[in-house]
Amino acid sequence: MKTPRVLVSDKAKEVIQKLKELHGPLMFHQSGGCCDGSSPMCFPKGELMLNENDVWLGNIAGCDFHMSNDQFEYWKHTQLTIDITKGMGASFSLEIPLGLRFVVKSRIFSEEEALNLEPVHLAET
Repeated sequence: MKTPRVLVSDKAKEVIQKLKELHGPLMFHQSGGCCDGSSPMCFPKGELMLNENDVWLGNIAGCDFHMSNDQFEYWKHTQLTIDITKGMGASFSLEIPLGLRFVVKSRIFSEEEALNLEPVHLAET
C-alpha cells in the first residue's frame, strides 16, 4: 500500500460532509500565503481554476486536494493532515461562515514511507 501524502482528521471529515450537503462536490487547494497565510481552502468543485502549475496530492473525504507546484517543492517531504479548528479565518474557504477553519498539520515522512509515496500529478485543468 502506498503512503498517502494527505490525510484528514475525523472532525474535519464531519465538516466536509456538512459542506458537501450545503454546496455539492468540493475541492481543496493548499493556499500559498494569500489571505489566511498558508491554509487549506475548500471550494465548490471547479470554482478554483487550476492550471499546469498545480499538482494533485490525493483525495480527502471524497475531495481532490491540490497545491501549487512551487509550494509542493517545500512540502514534498511531509505528510499533511487536514484538521479543523474554531475561529474565523480570513480566506474565502467554505467553512469560514460556520465559525471554523481548516488547518494543516504536517510531519516529515520516514525513510521507509518516502520510498513508497503516492505519486503526484499535474492537476486536471
